[in-house]
Amino acid sequence: MALAPLLLAVATLLTADRWGTAPGYRSVRATSVGAAVLSAVGVAGTTLHRPQIEVPWIQGLGVWLRLGADGLSIPLLLLTSLVGVVAVTLHLHVPPPHRPEAPDEAGIATTSPIPVVRGTDVPGLATYHACLLLVVLGALVAFLAGDAILFFIGLELVLVPMWVLVARYGDPDARREGAALRFLLVTVVGSTLMVVGLLGVATVTGTSDLSVWAAQRGAGIEPRTQVALAGILLVGLGIKVPVFPLHTWLPWVHSTAPTAASVLLAAVLLKLGTYGMVRLVVPVVPEGFSVLAPLLGGLGVVGIVWASLACLVEDDLKRLIAWSSVAHLGFVVLGLSTGTQTGLQAALFGNVAHGLISAFLFVVVGGLKHRWGSARFTVARAALRETSPHLGAALVLGMAASMGLPGLAGFWAEIGAIYSAWAPAADRPEGWFRLYSVLAATGGALAVAYSTRVLHEVWSGDRLEPRIPDAVRTERFALRTLGALVLAVGVLPMLLLAVTAPVSQMVVGR
Repeated sequence: MALAPLLLAVATLLTADRWGTAPGYRSVRATSVGAAVLSAVGVAGTTLHRPQIEVPWIQGLGVWLRLGADGLSIPLLLLTSLVGVVAVTLHLHVPPPHRPEAPDEAGIATTSPIPVVRGTDVPGLATYHACLLLVVLGALVAFLAGDAILFFIGLELVLVPMWVLVARYGDPDARREGAALRFLLVTVVGSTLMVVGLLGVATVTGTSDLSVWAAQRGAGIEPRTQVALAGILLVGLGIKVPVFPLHTWLPWVHSTAPTAASVLLAAVLLKLGTYGMVRLVVPVVPEGFSVLAPLLGGLGVVGIVWASLACLVEDDLKRLIAWSSVAHLGFVVLGLSTGTQTGLQAALFGNVAHGLISAFLFVVVGGLKHRWGSARFTVARAALRETSPHLGAALVLGMAASMGLPGLAGFWAEIGAIYSAWAPAADRPEGWFRLYSVLAATGGALAVAYSTRVLHEVWSGDRLEPRIPDAVRTERFALRTLGALVLAVGVLPMLLLAVTAPVSQMVVGR
């Protein structure tokens, strides 16, 4: 039920652009939104009733079609389906050729704002929506997969449509092609390493069944082999997270991608990397992961501080949010590396919290970029609190959540990671992890600094020109939905922690 509407809609939309008369904007939009909503309903039913599918698929290779949901995947399934609905409802803003801004003597941009496009029959609109749905479909397959090969197929299914979204529908300048190519090459390298690691584990265990891998907990795999397999898988998945220093592709891709693609990339695709670590590494090769965990935690902390410092000097609003994603995912990686149930809970919570917050912020900054004509926010513009109250309020909420303030979703993920690093598992070097805890807290303080900088430049002030239109109906739907969840998860964290607690205890083996 969760996958069927997406499959049907993708097939319809991919053939639509080849008809004699291209379908109208409303037809394409209705098909895409309807499929996403039906899929979300199916995902909700799957998480409630938890049906299991297990049938032979490629018998010669021993690969089964195993699909099911558990406490690890349920939050991410719900997140993916929700963000998928948000992404397809957002209008495709066709950016004009790059126009250099000409500030006047007072430093205020004199370029007139670009009118908001609510709907238009742009060429290839059906293909655009088909690519969005394919990304959602691939992510759902990966999160539902009970077989390592099926997980890898779902992971790969998202790459080509995301590349098309960036290369064809991103900013129309030379950066678009470079960003799309870098995304494809870097992620393919990660995929190559992943498939080597997965085949290595499958060869040693004699199966690709993820439940068997988790139950065996590395039994029969030599410690050195575990370290090698864990290293290969962590590098491959680390590219997709991305973990420092494998992160350089992310800000470039985000700065050129269309808004809906940025929403899906930040909220869904990056979670495939962290989810893969929890599913394929931590319980499967525990001894190997234990050896590499201090290095992984250190890289996560360096990413937190490095990306936060980059945010303090970045003048492109989309790139700044992308850099902040590197920092927030560093907290997820740090929590995973501690080897405790508290750390794992913080990491799983951080996955969902970052997905909601980043999707929320990319809706805001994507709309601002379209209205301004660029994403530069150091040029003086009309203050949002004076001219665009809906966008202004959303930006304040999003940056407050990015700071990790109490009562918002980001707080529990960050405080949980810092606390678990201060008291790691017995087989982790306590001194190093306490240092990581202090550095991570420093990164949290830097988040307050760069978030305040953004609000000072964009939201505050008394400038009234040049005026820009406020959020349109589709943007308001996205912002209200995601904003309500950012508040709900922050105020009632047990809604999420109660789901992940039983399975997290099994993963860490305690």
